[in-house]
Amino acid sequence: MISTNQFKNGLTILHEGKIFQIIEFQHIKPGKGGAFVRTKLRNLKNNAVIDKTFKAGQKFDTAYIEQQKIQYLYNSGDSYFFMNTENYEQINIDKSALGSSVNFLKGGLEITASYSKGKLIDVSLPTSVKLRVEHTEAGLRGDTAKAAYKPATLETGAVIQVPLFIKPQDLIKVDTRTGKYTGRV
Repeated sequence: MISTNQFKNGLTILHEGKIFQIIEFQHIKPGKGGAFVRTKLRNLKNNAVIDKTFKAGQKFDTAYIEQQKIQYLYNSGDSYFFMNTENYEQINIDKSALGSSVNFLKGGLEITASYSKGKLIDVSLPTSVKLRVEHTEAGLRGDTAKAAYKPATLETGAVIQVPLFIKPQDLIKVDTRTGKYTGRV
């Protein structure tokens, strides 16, 4: 059990049967009435962020999260296969559990899987990945007032917007959180 006065950023708690991570918190002691804690929590199941207020001293169960480094091997239909880098055990994860992460999975990529009570609750990719551009149209320079972008298909099948100077077979860096082009490698 953990009390609201022991809250820290990044701490995981159980609230209403769900696992939340504390993004930020603030202890407030008004002049009149009891103290309370205003928090911003992220649901680890669906990444939704909510604002919650708790009474000072309220107790919660701590959610123990186990993290493992796993390496992407291949996919077959909606099943994605990974290898635990510590014991070389093969892990099968369904496409729905990976969400939009599948757009940036490339053979050999190491990611972090988070487990609670033996169940997968979250998968986090590195903040950026290097991917090869498979197809993009030739960029036509015209009179553009600001940066112009064009669609490009990456080696993983994802389609993102890239600057006009990017050509097929270029190696680019993509931010996995936003899915946006960040630079050429």
